[in-house]
Amino acid sequence: MENNIEIRTIEEDRKIQEYSQRLRDLRKDGETRVADLKIEIAALKKNQLMEAADREREVEARKADLEKAKSIAAAKKAEVNALAKEAVSYVNSASKPIEEAVNAKQNARMAKAKAYYQKEVEEIKANGEKRKEKIRSEFSSGDPKVLKSELSVADYETKSALFDAKSRYNHEIDKCKAAKNQAYVDHVQKNRELRNGKTNFAEDVKMKWLNYKTNFRPSQFFLSNGLYITILIFFIVCIILAPLQGAGNLLTLPNILTILEQCSTRMFYALGVAGLILLAGTDLSVGRMVALGSVTTGLILHPGMNIVSFMGMGPWDFSPIPMLARVLMALILSIILCAAFSAFAGFFSAKLKMHPFISTMSTQLIIYGLLFFGTSGTPVGSIDRGIKDLIGGRWLLGYLANGQAITFPKLIIPAIIAVIVAWLIWNKTTFGKNMYAVGGNAEAASVSGISVFWVTLGVFIMAGVFYGCGAFLEAFRANASAGTGQGYEMDAIAACVVGGISFNGGIGKIGGAVVGVIIFTSLTYCLTFLGIDTNLQFVFKGFIILAAVTLDSLKYLKKK
Repeated sequence: MENNIEIRTIEEDRKIQEYSQRLRDLRKDGETRVADLKIEIAALKKNQLMEAADREREVEARKADLEKAKSIAAAKKAEVNALAKEAVSYVNSASKPIEEAVNAKQNARMAKAKAYYQKEVEEIKANGEKRKEKIRSEFSSGDPKVLKSELSVADYETKSALFDAKSRYNHEIDKCKAAKNQAYVDHVQKNRELRNGKTNFAEDVKMKWLNYKTNFRPSQFFLSNGLYITILIFFIVCIILAPLQGAGNLLTLPNILTILEQCSTRMFYALGVAGLILLAGTDLSVGRMVALGSVTTGLILHPGMNIVSFMGMGPWDFSPIPMLARVLMALILSIILCAAFSAFAGFFSAKLKMHPFISTMSTQLIIYGLLFFGTSGTPVGSIDRGIKDLIGGRWLLGYLANGQAITFPKLIIPAIIAVIVAWLIWNKTTFGKNMYAVGGNAEAASVSGISVFWVTLGVFIMAGVFYGCGAFLEAFRANASAGTGQGYEMDAIAACVVGGISFNGGIGKIGGAVVGVIIFTSLTYCLTFLGIDTNLQFVFKGFIILAAVTLDSLKYLKKK
């Protein structure tokens, strides 16, 4: 080292301090000034205490300064980048011996802690045995119940001492791991500072890995991932058994695409119900919503005269209407009807604090009765073949060596779009943040200024929109009737729970719902592929749901 002194942290290296100061000086009138001015302009625009004219004048003045700062930043950009690169390179070389020294010191400390812990455990056990022998000798001729009670107390105190010793050992090990991790965190933070806040992919990956190793707990890992590990093992067993039973190879591209096609419409239902589960609710009306939207779509897109009348009205013939107009009409009506019924249930839950279990069950019964009474349970028939192939068909990708065609299901595309839209709503909007707040603690959210009523009602309406889109596409997969979608609510709810969206509210991610749908659909497909009876498939699903909710409850209790 150039400093001729022992460097204990990056911050103590004088050369790094010089690099930091030089970069601060270079950025002061350029990059730093640009960032400060942007914050000032944003604050001025929100300032309601100033007169509009004064506020506009101040904003314009800041914008002029901003342009000047940007020109300075542009002029010094090459010099700043070169110096930052040089500084980061030096930090990387200077950090290596420091991190190695910290790791060596903490490893020695961990080894010492382990040896001390092992010795302490031996002493506690030996003392426990001595105490028990003493108790046996003192109470050997006395009352057996007293002897048993004294031995039980001795065992309890020994176990308590062992638990305390292990807690002290784990605490010491955690401190050592944290110190090792912090050495690299300091290194990365210094590099980010020199790069003016810019991150580096390799550094981020390594830091995440070190954080994971530092905080890794086997019990927590299996609590969080035990279900997924079990399901993965199940799928591996199915893949192995399929050829042995003569069912063929399960893990082929056509099979995978078929699974994804089956996931496509179910994805909409899971995305809808996921928001309600995030609010610590549920939705039992999903299946009836599917029937409502599918029947509507089937009636409008049926070629020629319908065979179904509704409430004595009809039958209708929508074929004279241009195809594009019919498709839009079917989609919009499906969304409007599902959103309206969902909002109806949501109003009672949001306004009257009625549990969604009751409000959505009531909505389910209303829709069920209206559809069966209105259509007499008659299927609406097939959809016009041209539009069915256009939206619900497949693209030919090629052929396998055995001549089997590889086709890509078109329904996968709208499902992907739905996932992206849902992710953006949940993660990039104020409404999404409010969903988490209300789901986590509705009272605290209300105190902080969030309208619990409108957030709850909004989630119900959003769910209805997803149901409407999914129901529209469902009509392209089968002849719709009042019985379409039977049991879909269970699959949607189960997929969300398996995907980690907690019934306790405020916990979960859209990615979890997506993974849950894929897992559940794959499970059904695998069991069918192996020829397992449909009734037994419900048993498998039941155990998976039970296991998922049990693990969720255990995690929730552990947090409390």
